[in-house]
Amino acid sequence: MRDEVADRRDEVAQRRDVMASRRDQVGDQRDHDGAQRDLAGTRRDEAADRRDLAADARDSAADRRDHAADERDHAAELGESYAGDQVDAATLHRTVQARRAAASDREQASEDRQAGASERTQAEHDRGTALADRGAGAGERTRAVQDRGTALADRGAGAGERTSAEHDRSTALADRGAGAGERTSAEHDRQTASRDRGASARDRVDASVDGLTGVYSRVPGLAELTREVRRAHRTNQPLVVAFVDVDGLKVVNDTRGHAAGGQALREVATTLETALRNYDLVVRYGGDEFICAMGGVSLDESADRMAAVQTALVSEPSGVTVSVGLARLLPDETAEALVARADADLYRGRLGRTALR
Repeated sequence: MRDEVADRRDEVAQRRDVMASRRDQVGDQRDHDGAQRDLAGTRRDEAADRRDLAADARDSAADRRDHAADERDHAAELGESYAGDQVDAATLHRTVQARRAAASDREQASEDRQAGASERTQAEHDRGTALADRGAGAGERTRAVQDRGTALADRGAGAGERTSAEHDRSTALADRGAGAGERTSAEHDRQTASRDRGASARDRVDASVDGLTGVYSRVPGLAELTREVRRAHRTNQPLVVAFVDVDGLKVVNDTRGHAAGGQALREVATTLETALRNYDLVVRYGGDEFICAMGGVSLDESADRMAAVQTALVSEPSGVTVSVGLARLLPDETAEALVARADADLYRGRLGRTALR
C-alpha cells in the first residue's frame, strides 16, 4: 500500500516538474517577445527622430525660400518706384527690365512659398508619423513590461511547482522507507510464524507418537486409519488391516520386569515398520496390541508380510512372538468395523484367509 502511495506521489512530482519546465519555457518566450518589442519601439523612436530632423530641415528650407521671396518683392517695388521718376527711353527700358525682374522674382518667391508650404506639410506629416511611432514604441514597451511580469509570475509558479515536487519526492521516499520497514517486519513475522508452525508440527507429531514404541498412538492413529479407509473407498483400491497381539507380554513383565516388556514392544514396532512399506500405517492400539493398514495389497500379500514379521522376531533378543488377524475392507465399511473384524480373526487364531474374510 505504501509503495502504491509512493508511486502516485512520484507521478505527481514528475507532472509538476513538467509543468514547471513548461512555465519556464513560456516565461523565456515572453521575455524574448518583450525584448523584441523593446527593440521595435527603439527603432520606431529612432525613425521618429530622423523624421523630426527632416521636418526641421524642411522648415529651415521654407524659411529661406520665404526670405528670398521677400527680398525679390522688395527689389521689385524699388524698381517700380525708380521707373516712375524717369520717362526717357533708357529709363523706360530699365523700368521694363526691372518690372520683368520683379515679376520673375515674385513668381520665384511664390514658388518658394509653395515649396515652403509643401515642406511644412511634409514636416507636419513626418512629425505625425514620428508621434505614431513613439506611441507604438510605448505600446511595445508596455506589452514588454507585461510580458516580463507574466514571465516572472510563471517562474514563481514554476519554483512553487518544483518545491511541491521536491516535497512529494521526500514524502515518497519516506513512504518507501516505511514500506521497506514494514516488509522487514512482515518477513520477520513470517519467519516467526514459520518457526511457530514448525514447532506446532513437531508438537503434533510428538502428540501423535507413542512415547515407548515411536509409532502412532491410538487416537491419532485411528484418525489416520479413517483417512486411509475413505481414500480406499474413493479410489476403489484394496485395503487390508492386520490386528497384531504380542504373545505372552504379561509373563515377560511378571518374570523379567517391565523394562524387558517395554523392550519387547519396541522390537515388535520396529519389526513391523521394517517389514512394511514406509507409507503403511502402524499404530499402537493398546498395551500389547498393534494395528497395521496396508493399501493396494491383497490378503495373501498381507499374510506374507505378517509371516515375515513373525520370522524376523524370532532373531530378536526378547524372543517374543505375535498373533495376527487380517481383514480386507468391504464396500461402505467403516474403520471401526474393519478393525473389529481383524480383531475377531485374530481371536479365531487364523493367519490365513477365513470364511469371514
